[in-house]
Amino acid sequence: MLKHYLSLSKPGIICGNLIAAAAGFFLAAKGQIDWSLFIATMLGIATVIASGCAFNNYVDQDIDSLMRRTQNRVLVLGLISPSHAIIFASVTGIIGFLLLAIYTNWVTVSLGILGFMIYVVLYTLAYKRTSVHATAVGSLSGACPPVIGYCAVTNQFDSGAVILLIVFCLWQIPHSYAIAIYRFQDYQRAGIPVLPLEAGTQRTKYHMIAYIIAFILVCLLLTREDYTSLFYAVSMTALGAYWVRIVLKNNQGDEQAWAKKLFVFSIVIICCFSLLISTDFLLQDMIASALNTPTHALL
Repeated sequence: MLKHYLSLSKPGIICGNLIAAAAGFFLAAKGQIDWSLFIATMLGIATVIASGCAFNNYVDQDIDSLMRRTQNRVLVLGLISPSHAIIFASVTGIIGFLLLAIYTNWVTVSLGILGFMIYVVLYTLAYKRTSVHATAVGSLSGACPPVIGYCAVTNQFDSGAVILLIVFCLWQIPHSYAIAIYRFQDYQRAGIPVLPLEAGTQRTKYHMIAYIIAFILVCLLLTREDYTSLFYAVSMTALGAYWVRIVLKNNQGDEQAWAKKLFVFSIVIICCFSLLISTDFLLQDMIASALNTPTHALL
């Protein structure tokens, strides 16, 4: 029974968001890590996300049954009752927000509430079934965890938080389009109005390129604002250029394989981004130490 509730919380989504949240936390901490704050923040984010995912599963039972990717979810199979799913979602949400309220700050709590409400109310209830713009709405909620991690340390919504929010918003849109192309028939059966279904793959490619270029440019703002080093900037530029190359590659042969490659690389690039911003302070410290070393010691 426990594994059914774990499945209801979408552990894959939780893990992905925790990687991003940890990256935001480490970017702000720059090596000065309060581990008790880190653990409390990650647990709070994880349980809030679990709550949002459980509510999403409850609302989407009907369309989940139509999609091959989701037809084996526990609510569709009747392994958990809808009433128990609501109780689980409510309890995990309360626990998550209490953890954030007790151990972090009100900037962090406010961002958690914002992300939760956007995902459950605006995305799941209002836009997902009715508008092609649901992807953009959902991207805003998906961008909140790294900003929550960052603000748990800084206790302010500064330029670093803004950049992180925009970076993850921009990343999530081409990532989601790749999923929609790869699972095109699923979205078609469920009648979900995603851009590839409404406008076609070719037009979607143009949108993806625009978002990826914007993603790269905003990533570079972290270096311009002295949050990261030149090594990070060069690395992200190279990775972004390769992402654009994949999008531009001729997909007339096997469109699903092309879309899957896009999806996989979108995961790779956001993991690389998260790793780079988490550890870049080490490179900056090494450079600073080298520059402060007396000349005779370098000879």
